[in-house]
Amino acid sequence: MEYRMVIMYVEIGCFVTCLCGWILVCSTLPTEYWTFSEVGTVVMTTGNYYSNLWRDCVSDTTGVSDCKEYPSMLALPVYLHALRALAICAVITGFFGGVLTLIGMKCTKIGGSDIINSRVAFSGGITYLVSGFCGMITYSWWANRVVTQFVDPNYMDQKFELGAAVFIGWGGSILLLSGGTVLTYFSGKEGLPSRLSKGPRRPVSYATARTRRTYMHPPPSSRVTLVPPLYYSDGRSQTTRGTTKTAPIQSWDTFV
Repeated sequence: MEYRMVIMYVEIGCFVTCLCGWILVCSTLPTEYWTFSEVGTVVMTTGNYYSNLWRDCVSDTTGVSDCKEYPSMLALPVYLHALRALAICAVITGFFGGVLTLIGMKCTKIGGSDIINSRVAFSGGITYLVSGFCGMITYSWWANRVVTQFVDPNYMDQKFELGAAVFIGWGGSILLLSGGTVLTYFSGKEGLPSRLSKGPRRPVSYATARTRRTYMHPPPSSRVTLVPPLYYSDGRSQTTRGTTKTAPIQSWDTFV
């Protein structure tokens, strides 16, 4: 199997994984079962209390339930505002991560070259990681407060337990982190050039251009001689320098 086909199947698997995780995270926002508490020892008089980031609800054994929004937004504690912001960021970044991944995958052929598509898919993987981290922080922070209040003996108010939405959110966040990590690794390996190469570097070469001022040595068989000045009849004189070729001296007799 070709490397391109392997990368394409990996991208499809990561996209499906992250899409499932994003759907699970989105499904927890309208769910009221973030915390759960049951009051009463008799089945006929049992009351159930549950709440989430937006409202508090109560129900009884007759099936009648009533939910009430938080009365004042400004009166809410700071941690609840932070949890709301993180949950919304997880949903928004997960959506844009899916869009970028769809554009950058090799099977869609929406982008340009393979390098550009890999870089777009790398951006989608980073966005999925941001979505997973936001979701994980949201559910872990909420669970930490619930567990801390439950095990604190000095806490005198009504104590709650973790609801199903928190566990679903943890699962969705883990899927987002897993798919985003694999997608970021393979896309970055192909789309981002590696600056540190283990092989030997190519020596630097310099190109020279020959100009009129370039000094050139005369050939070994030529000798530069000075020609005596030329005199004309009108008194003008001109000194010239010429180049003549002289044959090498064979013997002393020839020289004499």
